[in-house]
Amino acid sequence: MKFTGKVWKYGDDINTDVLFAGKYTYTVTNPKEMAAHAMEDLDPRFAKEVAKGDIVVAGKNFGCGSSREQAVICLREAGVSCVVAGSFARIYFRNAVNSGLPPVQCPDAIANIENGETVEVDLDNGILTCKAGSFRFPAFDGEVQSILSAGGLIPYTRRFLGLE
Repeated sequence: MKFTGKVWKYGDDINTDVLFAGKYTYTVTNPKEMAAHAMEDLDPRFAKEVAKGDIVVAGKNFGCGSSREQAVICLREAGVSCVVAGSFARIYFRNAVNSGLPPVQCPDAIANIENGETVEVDLDNGILTCKAGSFRFPAFDGEVQSILSAGGLIPYTRRFLGLE
């Protein structure tokens, strides 16, 4: 799988509460409505201007904080193709895989990527290409790659069990 998109770049320690505000956790349940609130406390332009295929880039510890799945779903539903970060909070990483939003850990590239530039992420070969060059990251193992290719754990499981 390859993704090419415009970068929305942020810093370190982007927590789940700024990805999807806690005040909506129990009142906003429709994924499309979640997308309308994506990052509104961090970047009010994001939900209005993000385009299908865009890529979120951030520093270390992306997705720290609570374990809310909405912090992944809102980005995926807004059209984000993947998130590239220096590192991820463990639960966010797992939620991203489960929801079919590739969490790419590529710390060497982060300082070299500029907000607004177009980057390419090649999941199969573990290569991120930006204006500054190409950077390697650990490719996902076969099972994780299969889950991401299927669009998340639920579609993967349905296919695996022959229910689709």
